[in-house]
Amino acid sequence: MTFFEYAPAPESRSVVDVRPSYGLFVDGEFTDGQGAPLKTVNPATDEVLSEIAVGTDADVDRAVRAARRAFTRVWGPMRPADRGKYLFRIARLLQERAREFAVLETLDNGKPITESRDVDVPQAAAHFFYHAGWADKLEHVGLGAAPRPHGVAGQVIPWNFPLMMLAWKVAPALAAGNTVVLKPAETTPLTALLFAEVCQQADLPPGVVNIVTGAGDTGRAVVEHPDVDKVAFTGSTEVGKQIARSIAGTSKALTLELGGKAANIVFDDAPVDQAVEGIVRGIFFNQGHVCCAGSRLLVQESVHDEVVAALQRRIGTLRVGDPMDKNTDIGAINSPEQLARIRELVGIGEAEGAHLWQPDGDLPERGNWFKPTVFTDVSPAHRIARDEVFGPVLSVLTFRTPDEAVAKANNSLYGLSAGIWSEKGSRILSVANQLRAGVVWANTFNQFDPTSPFGGYKQSGHGREGGRIGLRAYLKES
Repeated sequence: MTFFEYAPAPESRSVVDVRPSYGLFVDGEFTDGQGAPLKTVNPATDEVLSEIAVGTDADVDRAVRAARRAFTRVWGPMRPADRGKYLFRIARLLQERAREFAVLETLDNGKPITESRDVDVPQAAAHFFYHAGWADKLEHVGLGAAPRPHGVAGQVIPWNFPLMMLAWKVAPALAAGNTVVLKPAETTPLTALLFAEVCQQADLPPGVVNIVTGAGDTGRAVVEHPDVDKVAFTGSTEVGKQIARSIAGTSKALTLELGGKAANIVFDDAPVDQAVEGIVRGIFFNQGHVCCAGSRLLVQESVHDEVVAALQRRIGTLRVGDPMDKNTDIGAINSPEQLARIRELVGIGEAEGAHLWQPDGDLPERGNWFKPTVFTDVSPAHRIARDEVFGPVLSVLTFRTPDEAVAKANNSLYGLSAGIWSEKGSRILSVANQLRAGVVWANTFNQFDPTSPFGGYKQSGHGREGGRIGLRAYLKES
């Protein structure tokens, strides 16, 4: 067999100007934060990209007051059709500046440029286009003839999909007539701050969108501010529990999109090559930094060896390295802290007796890297089959019957997503109806659309984002 080596195909970083430092975006302007600034780092090179302002309680209060003024005086009273025009304008600007956003996302996050370019940025623009169309049709959402916005939405987003999670939160909030105070993750703030420039470019009224950067204390201040009416959070289950406790007894509306440990179920009649591609996309997309990643592979016993062998051959062709190279399949782990977490759980998996397999090849010397990893001989009791690794680590389990597959798939604290691979439509529908998962893909995985609601059960959170159902979370009945 002849193997061909790809020549390097680096994307130019000259298309984006990264400032030496960034302030908070409050009331339509960039302003200094009162906290000690933090640095944001390229996880592939350890290069410091910029210095970021940190918002204190006082800064968050300033942003919430700006959002309240904008809601009361401008955005709330505005004709819904006119609000929609602003969202359309933002969507078009995201498209026009797509390459700039993609390069910045990859520099700050570590994901491959092809994913930023082909998934994250187009999906972000699509969410603004979709919700722009809803802005003057809210009476059809299903909450009565004249549903009303909550007011000020406090939103906290994670580091794995910084721009896309921003769009998932901001677009429906604005379409419904709310104003926003957004806190991006401390390790990936740059595309949120570039989005602030888009808001200025779109002439969005001051105070409608406010972006307050910082770490956990800044997010806590946003969530717990007494004048925030609606809280939306995507992140870890532990932080989600803290948020739920902190707002208990208040009148704040809440949606939580938390962790996952999705089962990807392969039956004996599944097309193996197609299933392998879906397995790879399910767990190695975005380095496994995906809450709905298919991190548990359940394979029918009779085809286990065939599927694992085909999967290992395919993983051997994946390229791990420079995220700015268009040939790269798996980029850098987002932070040293996340890399340490992955290594810890992989070590526990080996200690508990699971068999570890990784492809040959060296990793770059600088930056945060982890090879795509497959564990076989895994039981449901193993930590790697129960805990969310949030990295490129797959656990393979077996089953004999559909009932056993359902039982093992549902044997989890989480219930965000699942996948089913079979040629029988009746089997897919039967199994899907028994799975306790918010999203179930059939013969595919990790496919998203702004018209389709996304969310989970159990410790994967509550509420939905996307589609008509997701829009309802930002409205209250008339």
